[in-house]
This record gives sequence, C-alpha cells and structure tokens, in this order.
Amino acid sequence: MTKLSRWGGILEVVEGPFIDEKPVFYPEADPFVVRFRVKPSVWLPVEKTIPIHENVLWNALSFTNGLTRSDPGWTGKLRSSLVPLSEEDGATIERLLVAQVDGGKPYPVNPEDYKKLTTHRVRRADKDVTVTVPDEKESAEKPATPLEARESLQIQALLADIGSRMGMRIWVPRADKNGVLGEWKGEHPPPLDRLPLNYDETTLRTIEQIDVIWLKGRAITRAFEVEHTTSVYSGLLRMADLLALQPNMDIRLHIVAPDSRREKVFQEIRRPVFSLLDRAPLSEVCTFLSYDSLRELAEQPHLVHLSDSVLDEYEETAEGI
Repeated sequence: MTKLSRWGGILEVVEGPFIDEKPVFYPEADPFVVRFRVKPSVWLPVEKTIPIHENVLWNALSFTNGLTRSDPGWTGKLRSSLVPLSEEDGATIERLLVAQVDGGKPYPVNPEDYKKLTTHRVRRADKDVTVTVPDEKESAEKPATPLEARESLQIQALLADIGSRMGMRIWVPRADKNGVLGEWKGEHPPPLDRLPLNYDETTLRTIEQIDVIWLKGRAITRAFEVEHTTSVYSGLLRMADLLALQPNMDIRLHIVAPDSRREKVFQEIRRPVFSLLDRAPLSEVCTFLSYDSLRELAEQPHLVHLSDSVLDEYEETAEGI
C-alpha cells in the first residue's frame, strides 16, 4: 500500500504476461501494457495490513534490516516494476500476511494517513488532477428516512423560492413537483411544465431528473442536486452525465447537502471517473452548497434585486480545500 508503506495482500498470477494497450491508469497511451490476470489469495482490511516499519518485518527483510527507520533506501526495491524479492523475503512476507487473515495483530490507521491512501493523481491530456477512491463500504447508498425525505423537499422548495425571487424560471422533476409545491410557501409563479430546450432526447431526460434548475429565458443558468443520502453519488452521476452529453454547456452545477456531508461530497466529486470529463474535471465545475448557507441566503432582505452570482459567496469548491 503506497503512501502508508504497508503490506496488505498476496495476488496469485493465473494468466500472463500478455500485452493489452487498453488504457487503465491514463485516459490514453497508458504506458503499462504488459499485464497479468491475477486473483487474491490474501486481501486484508486496512486495519490489519502490516506496516513495513514493524519489527517483525523491518528486522527480517534483507533490504530493510540494518537501516534506520528514517532511511528511505529500502523504497528503491519496491518502486520499480517487476523487481523480484528474494525467496526468503517473499516467504517472510507471505507467512506474516497469512497469519493476519484469521487472527494476527491489528495496526490501526490514523484517519489523516488513510486520506493519503485514498488520494491519487489522474493524468489528463491537459494536466494532472487529484482524485479520491472512496471506501466501498461507505459508498452503499442508504434509503432516506421520512424525515430526510421531507427536509430534502424543503430544500428543493427553498432553492425554487430563491431562484424565483431573483427572476429565474424554475424546473423541478415531475415526480417531485407536488411535494415541492407543498413546501413552497407564499405566492410564486408555478414551476415549468416542460423545459424550453432544444436538446436530443437523451440529454433532455437527463436534465429533467435534476432536482432544481434555474433558467433565464430559454437558457439554464444553475443546476442543483439535493443529496441527503450517504453516498451523494447519484446526483454527481447526473451532473457528470450532463457534462458528458453536452460538454460545451455553460451552466453552474451545485451539490446541496447538510454540513455533515461536506467531506463526503468532496470525496465523491474527486472520483477518478469524474476527473476525465472532456470539459473539465467535475471537481472544478461543480461546487458544494450547505443547507445552512442556503437558509442564510434566503434571509437576504433584497434578494429580489440580486443576481444569481451571489451564490459565489456561499459555494465551496473541492479544489479550494
């Protein structure tokens, strides 16, 4: 495990080597074309992976024994592709890893160190982009509770109200319209019954599912996904789908969620799949708005005289943290 300097598993080669030029780590011209098919014979959870600096390893391996813990000289043995370990070193590592499967000693990971593990760089044609690979156990989407569903509708209604007071036309998905209107208090123009857009059917179906859209005339100016679930993934997928279908569309995208979901939003928005969109990485064009910041904005006494650019004062970016 790079960055944490831990041993975490054993892969058994079942086929190869063979040449495959299909990109895996790079969007194009992946240099790692010599590949193997493998299966895991040991795959440990992160808290049971063994740090290389532990005495049981450090004092036993030929390329670390005798070095001080601060000496980086051992890393050269592991940084280059296809450099073999000695039979003795391999047997030592294998024995210790197998022992960890059904017992062994836990080695807890500092949360800040674990964040280093889940942060990577993806090479685009124009630049490198920081991405994260979230823990799949955290990524399983949980159904919203009735209270969460109600608050989600309230936030959709609040977004509709703010945009309407600024002179925007409002779109909410047909399935949400009755619920949003039940929470949208006071007099206001009704949401649009249909989008006045000339896109292909696939693009229109994607846009129609976005939680709240602000339009000025016939143009979309802002799109919002309200996320109350653990994964915050479905809304980001819709945003990414929209940019993939219409990379030249000039709109501002926002994920709206409780303060407690801020880090999760930034983690998900940096997934590798979102870094390779043609227009730009999603982390550069989609921002976070907290429920509390929207409620604060809604209290502005002169909202009717403000433009939608006022949102710039409340949004947070993944690139800015």
